Amino acid sequence: MDAHEPLGRRGFVVGAGAALLAGGAVSGAEAAVVDGPLPDFHPALKDALTFPLAWGRSPVRDFRAWRRAARAVVEEHLLVERQDRTPYAPEFGDRSPGDGFTRESVTVSLTRYERVRGALLTPHGRGPFPAVLLLHDHGARFDIGKEKLVRPWYDDTRLASASAWADKYFSGRFVGDELARRGYVVLCLDALGWGDRGPLAYEQQQALASSFLNLGSSLAGLMAREDERAAAFLAGLDRVDARRVAAVGFSMGAYRAWQTAALSDHVAAAASVCWMTGLKEMMVPGNNTLRGQSAYYMLHPGLARHLDIPDVASIAAPRPMLFFHGGLDTLFPAEGVRVAQDKLRAVWRARNAEDRIRLKTWPELGHVFTDRMQDEVFSWLDDVL
Repeated sequence: MDAHEPLGRRGFVVGAGAALLAGGAVSGAEAAVVDGPLPDFHPALKDALTFPLAWGRSPVRDFRAWRRAARAVVEEHLLVERQDRTPYAPEFGDRSPGDGFTRESVTVSLTRYERVRGALLTPHGRGPFPAVLLLHDHGARFDIGKEKLVRPWYDDTRLASASAWADKYFSGRFVGDELARRGYVVLCLDALGWGDRGPLAYEQQQALASSFLNLGSSLAGLMAREDERAAAFLAGLDRVDARRVAAVGFSMGAYRAWQTAALSDHVAAAASVCWMTGLKEMMVPGNNTLRGQSAYYMLHPGLARHLDIPDVASIAAPRPMLFFHGGLDTLFPAEGVRVAQDKLRAVWRARNAEDRIRLKTWPELGHVFTDRMQDEVFSWLDDVL
C-alpha cells in the first residue's frame, strides 16, 4: 500500500489488532468484530488466559487442598447460592410397567423457586441398586427434555418427537430405559427451557440468560446447582446405593455430567459423550459457541480467568471418569479435544489413577451416542460402580 493511500476500515482494524498484540495502543481505534462475532483483538484476550489455578500451575501442591480451592472458585462463579436447603418434598405418580423395571414420574423442589417433574425408573428386584443421574442434551430441540433419554409413557405427541430424536442420535434406543433394564435406577429431569419447563424458542436463550444476569444470577449457574441437587436427591433414595451413583450425559448432558462430578461428592463416576475441549481451541471462527444462544447454558462469567474447561472437570479426580469424542464432530475441533485429553490424563496420572480415566475418540463418528458407544459406557459403569 502506498504511504499516502487512505487506510481502509479493514486495514485499520487489522492494524489496530496487531498494535494491541504488540503491546501498543491505538488512538481513536474503531470498534471492530471480525470472523463472525469475535473482537478484532481476540488473540490478545486468549493470550491473557493462563489458567493460573489449574492443577500443576497453581501454587497449591496438595491435591485435596487444590480440589477444595478450585471447587470454591467454580462455585463463586456460578452466581447461584450453594446452600439451598429447600426440602425436596418428592411427589410420585404416573406409574407404568417397563421391560424389567417400573416407570414413574417424580416432582421435586431442586431450588426454592420451582418444582420440577422428572422420570424415575427402578429395576425389578431387591435394592438398593446402583443409580444414574441421566442428563439430557441441548440440540436446539426444546419440546422434549427428559423424553430424549427416557421413553415417555404419558404423552403420545412427545413420544413421536422423542422416538425421532432417539433414531437420530441414539441408534433408536432410549438410553434411560436401557440402563434400567440393566439394573440401574435412573433419574432424568428437565433443565429450564425444555419439556415441562418450556418449550423455549432458540432465539430466546440469550434474552433469558441476560435476564438472569440482570437479576444477579446465572442461567448456567442455575443448571449446575439443579444438577448438583438432583444428584443428592437420587443418592438419598432408599432404593439407591448411595456409594454407586453415576452421572451420564450426551452433548450438553455430557458437559452437565462432568460438571456435576466436579461439584458433587454424591457422584462416584461420570460418563461424558461428546463435550470436552480446551476453551481457547473452541473459541475459533465458525465454532457453534460463537453464535451465543445455547452457549449461555454453559457459560460461567469470569471463570476462564482461573481455570480451563478440563481443569474444572479435573476437580472430580481421581474418581472414575469416561470421555468419548466423535472424530467427525464439528462442534469440537480436534486440537481442543487433544488439549483437554492431555490435561485430564496428566491430572489422573498425578494421582496415580490413570487407569480410572477413559479417553477415547471414535474416528468414524460425529456428534452422536450410538448403540456401540452406549454398550461400552454400560460395561464401564458395571466395572467402576
